[in-house]
Amino acid sequence: MWPALVLAVLSGLALLVSFPPYGLWWAAPLGVAGLALAVHGRRLRAGAGLGLITGLVFFAPLLSWTNLHVGYAPWLLLAVFQATYLLLLGMALAWASPLAARRPGLWPPAVALLWTAQEALRDRAPFGGFPWGRLAFSQDDAPTLMLARLGGAPLVTFAVALAGGLLAAAWLALRPAAADPAGSAAGPGPARPVGGPRRGAVAAYAGAALAVVGVGLAVPAARPDGAPVTVAIVQGNVPRLGLDFNAQRQAVLNNHARATVDLARRVAAGETARPDLVIWPENASDIDPLRNIDAAAAIDEAATAINAPILVGAVLSGPGAGQSRNAGLVWLPRQSTYGPPAQMYLKQHPVPFAEYLPLRPIVEPIAQAITNQAKLLRTDFVAGTAPGVLTLGPAKVGDVICFEVAYDDVVNATVRSGAQLLAVQTNNATFDVAEATQQLAMVRLRAVEHGRDSLMASTVGVSGFVTADGSVHDATEFNTEAVVVRQLRLGTGSTLATRVGAWPEAAAALGAALVLAGAGVLRRRRKRGA
Repeated sequence: MWPALVLAVLSGLALLVSFPPYGLWWAAPLGVAGLALAVHGRRLRAGAGLGLITGLVFFAPLLSWTNLHVGYAPWLLLAVFQATYLLLLGMALAWASPLAARRPGLWPPAVALLWTAQEALRDRAPFGGFPWGRLAFSQDDAPTLMLARLGGAPLVTFAVALAGGLLAAAWLALRPAAADPAGSAAGPGPARPVGGPRRGAVAAYAGAALAVVGVGLAVPAARPDGAPVTVAIVQGNVPRLGLDFNAQRQAVLNNHARATVDLARRVAAGETARPDLVIWPENASDIDPLRNIDAAAAIDEAATAINAPILVGAVLSGPGAGQSRNAGLVWLPRQSTYGPPAQMYLKQHPVPFAEYLPLRPIVEPIAQAITNQAKLLRTDFVAGTAPGVLTLGPAKVGDVICFEVAYDDVVNATVRSGAQLLAVQTNNATFDVAEATQQLAMVRLRAVEHGRDSLMASTVGVSGFVTADGSVHDATEFNTEAVVVRQLRLGTGSTLATRVGAWPEAAAALGAALVLAGAGVLRRRRKRGA
């Protein structure tokens, strides 16, 4: 087992460094191959343990930004829980090992289908899932990114996992004892030698892996065909990073209002182009401007100075006692300082255990004991029910708030509802630059997936523009005040990925079920033969 244990650890490390801030995207297929080889021919119990090891080595450092201000317990619990999905994947890969012996050509796509199905489950369960760490989100600089235009994040994950499965098959073909996974039916033990290395098969599998990685180069990037619009992102920054950014809410609002007024002065002086619309980040106003006249006046002063609509990230009180709403408000110049705005988007996917507590009577005492942050647990954010398509000047902006960018259905519904460009409002003041760059990688995938120029506006960074080919422009530094202005193009068409929606992932889940069923048939046949 020692070589398998080492391989499981190396697999987790390879997956980790494929993501920002490391950005070694080519390591992701190596991580997939490592886990597939580690569990190959093992019993289900061993496959589960090896998958768990890979998951812990991967998720614990990947999600380390969650422990910055609430202690180690929530971080470790989240990492362990996410790792259990790779535990299940390790079991599934071990169960499917007979395919490598009897149907070696089917094993690489089987690996890809099982990996994609595992992500589909993790993205949805429980409490709406947590898609952080999907293979697709490691490919922001890779040729495979362009496959998102055809089948979204699931197709990118499938391609990366397929390349990994092909590399694993090449290694098995290289080994003299490659053909008969021993523990699949009759019990544990070493594989029986059945011949020498098959160099032709090795070359074919390795060449196919390179072809899968490079096929995205043949997919042209979408080019938005709409009118140009000038967009400004205001990153007002916060006095201090950490959970108490909320206690600094007046200063945070003032920072964004002042930075917007300063932008208006530069526009008047001819130093920069006049924006058609301005984007403020999530939590730019944690003082409810619909109930607080001073907050409304500060926003109105900024909108009037720049003479353009502002998309304001705000926390609204209510509708009930102990409830809040995470909102994007369209604030027009010279808008009345009281009353609801003409347009508003409410975040549809609040984060469990961060923005609301599932099963509150049971979970709250435990959460308070673990986090020692009882004051943060008193309010539940209420989910919105409609996609965030808002008209700001000449543009229909698709508003996506923070972690919603990781969820396929939220972004897809926003584009299908008429969004001409995507704006991701986020607040990274409680995290770090690693989390911010991982989130920006998701924005890059969404831009390619839906053929929309996009942007990410953060309170503290990283903010920036992303064109429909996935390129990043004018990215800001972390924990600084910044204002960036750029011309984007509105998109009116739809990509194949936008049109097919969740069907590729559903097909992968069905394919994974067939793989497991087929492996079960092979196991029964071998057991009878034994």
